Amino acid sequence: MNLADVLSLNLLSPMVLSFILGAIAVWVKSDLKIPEQVYSIISIYLLFAIGLKGGFDLARSPLENFWGTALVAIVLGALIPGWSHFILRRFVGEADAISIGLHFGAVSAVTLSACVTFLNEVGVGFEGYMPTMYVIMEIPAVAVSLIFASRLLGDTKQSLPDVLRSALTGKSFLLLGGGVVIGFISGEEGYRQVSPFFVDLFSGFLTLFLLEMGTQVGRKFKDILDVGIPLLVFSFVMPLFHGALAIIFGTMVGLSVGGAMILGTLAASASYITAPAVVTSNIPSANVSLALTASLVLTFPFNLTVGLPIYFELARWASTVFV
Repeated sequence: MNLADVLSLNLLSPMVLSFILGAIAVWVKSDLKIPEQVYSIISIYLLFAIGLKGGFDLARSPLENFWGTALVAIVLGALIPGWSHFILRRFVGEADAISIGLHFGAVSAVTLSACVTFLNEVGVGFEGYMPTMYVIMEIPAVAVSLIFASRLLGDTKQSLPDVLRSALTGKSFLLLGGGVVIGFISGEEGYRQVSPFFVDLFSGFLTLFLLEMGTQVGRKFKDILDVGIPLLVFSFVMPLFHGALAIIFGTMVGLSVGGAMILGTLAASASYITAPAVVTSNIPSANVSLALTASLVLTFPFNLTVGLPIYFELARWASTVFV
């Protein structure tokens, strides 16, 4: 299967097509909208399902290469906001450069969900501990960005320990991390009990979720005009750079093709849930809508449609060069 085949498989998948349908619904002024309560339930399901499946897979496999992978995730999580800020401060204000760096250093749970589904479609497995890299990468990204804000702006309203405590007790961490622990402890018996709901139906729930994501992107699409050319280029080029770095180093520490792709996808993704909340609470001088447009309207659709196949091919290439 070459890149064109993988790209076609992804673009014609129900998930991507549903995302496009959601955007079209907004552009034609349809009344299509998933109720907020349903949207929230689906997001909880997706996060918990990823964690559970990771725990079940972890129970079946050893923790070989875990610490090397975790080190790569920590280093990238800390460095991405740093060099993103350094690049962007030439084109936007200091506060916005820090804010956008945080959005691109933090990660997207929905992009992770799409990556897991993509790997299932192409029949490629991955290490069971990979879902935990979501949290391991996001925490240093938040910490570094808030240190920048405190030192350069004097903007932060919460102490760093308070912010990290909030991150560790937030919905994403508890559902992903807790799901991994529950799946690991319950093992095969637990898998048999819940797999009809949390495994077999995962792609269907993700498809419905991406339909609503499409409407959100459609509603913010006009904000692209406010982004500017430098940030527009950044939103497409930097995910490829971050993804390639993570894939290469992940492969070097022993990850499989699927594991390296997940690590690359996490590094390439940009947050549009956790990061905006952190910025709003701690960097009030930043224009959060600017960072949100870059992460949600530009980077997320790019990763969902063409990024995933590219990261998969990069992971396959890396497995032949760096092993």
